[in-house]
Amino acid sequence: MQKYISQQNLTTLLDTLIKQGTRVVAPHMNAGVPLYEPLTSAHDMVTGQLPRRSVKEAFFPVCEDIMSYEKEGQKVSVKDIDPARFPETVLVGVTPCDASAIPVLDSVFSWDYKDEFFLERRKKTTIIGLACTTADDACFCTAVGLSPGERKGSDLFLTPLEGGGYACETCSDKGETLIAAHKELFSEPTSAKALPLAVPQTEQIDLKKVKTWLGEHFEDPLWDGIATRCVGCGACAFVCPACHCFDIVDEGTEKAGKRRKSWDACGFWKFTHHASGHNPRDMQPKRYRNRIMHKFKYYDDKFGQTLCTGCGRCVRVCPVGIDIAQIVSDISNK
Repeated sequence: MQKYISQQNLTTLLDTLIKQGTRVVAPHMNAGVPLYEPLTSAHDMVTGQLPRRSVKEAFFPVCEDIMSYEKEGQKVSVKDIDPARFPETVLVGVTPCDASAIPVLDSVFSWDYKDEFFLERRKKTTIIGLACTTADDACFCTAVGLSPGERKGSDLFLTPLEGGGYACETCSDKGETLIAAHKELFSEPTSAKALPLAVPQTEQIDLKKVKTWLGEHFEDPLWDGIATRCVGCGACAFVCPACHCFDIVDEGTEKAGKRRKSWDACGFWKFTHHASGHNPRDMQPKRYRNRIMHKFKYYDDKFGQTLCTGCGRCVRVCPVGIDIAQIVSDISNK
């Protein structure tokens, strides 16, 4: 379904949802930094800037409780956290590189084990994507087969138009439902032209060739060359919209505590450290190799898609200037 919504009506839509008790999350300036955060007013939403951290936190928080326990005398009581407590949510202004990562996470969290925490949030969330009209030299969505106008992962997709307002395209039943509930704010499509989309400075990479090379070069001098710079800080994984490694630990005392799920990263030394003391990835080249292998081979082997959407966040935050797009491009040209 194609519709049109003006900027004023989009503001009205978001304010109406907020008043109804829906949790509305959008890019918002916090101390000068754009972040996906809950809004109290539609006027707080900003566009045209990629949030510092990805939208995956809406489904996969940095840390969350999944169980609690208490001990009184010889009696131990265990209480599960109820996933049904999560609120109805609308994510709006989501960039295509972020929205495209959500179906990637779906495959992980609904594979051999159904992660109720992730899946309950997904069920209660509607995603309004927004086409990108700006890009910087770190953006490389086109290199991995996506685009600034990619619809993947969005329930509704907005494209800015010349003269203001947005072309609105429904991409799922959730999108249809949202429009039907607020149909007075939407009208038939106009003849206005879409604003030019961003043009990332990278050409599409032959990902099949990259995958083949990786399968044949598990031991290669390339890994040593890259990892002499990598400091294993994990910043790349924590800002990535598709990385999903986590650890589960029990925190508390003998009398009470909680079991928590927290983000982890394969770039950390302790990630593969065995209780025996052995570490199969004891050196940084092995850990960085796993990062590239996971994104461009292992995940594709398992789920048939690439574990990277070209957002460029890892390039921007890397303290030593490692550019994953350049690495993969170089591999494709070997």
